[in-house]
Amino acid sequence: MLHKFRVLLLLLAISSVTAFAQDERELTEEARKQYADGLKEAAAAIGNKQYESAEEKLNALLAKRPREPRARFLKGVVEADQGHVDAAMTAFRGLIEDYPELPEPYNNLAVLLAQRGEYDNAKVALETAVRTAPDWSVPHENLGDIYARLAALEYAHAAKLDKTNKTAPAKLALVRDLLASAAPPKPKT
Repeated sequence: MLHKFRVLLLLLAISSVTAFAQDERELTEEARKQYADGLKEAAAAIGNKQYESAEEKLNALLAKRPREPRARFLKGVVEADQGHVDAAMTAFRGLIEDYPELPEPYNNLAVLLAQRGEYDNAKVALETAVRTAPDWSVPHENLGDIYARLAALEYAHAAKLDKTNKTAPAKLALVRDLLASAAPPKPKT
């Protein structure tokens, strides 16, 4: 099934992303280190399901640098993990608007859309993630899962329209078996 969030969480949260180098230059070396340490602490708290602690740390970081994408991304993950889907979607959409070159928000938004059954919208988000990061396997796999779900819907529709059709129900059974055999999405840190 769809790989849920955080596949590149630590990489995103800890690494220096070239696109944001200009943002980073505004900080002293010590301030950059403190900020990076704060991101590490928040990511660790998320990994330990200590969402209140993570949220406090992220809110403090975002108060200093409200446009910083790594903290915003982690904030979206916290929201999603706590079941605040609308808030998480808003966070990921805001990142997409401000930083369309980042694939992770597209992927995470797609997972949330798919959970709501919005497969066409999830497909669009994943296709964008694939174009943005063609060498990252996660959105490719997630897109395959979306295609399988869309195929199941179409096979079911075809079988409903034509009760004499023998191939559509057989294909539907194959796709359902495929989807059932896939492990459920698990958060990764």
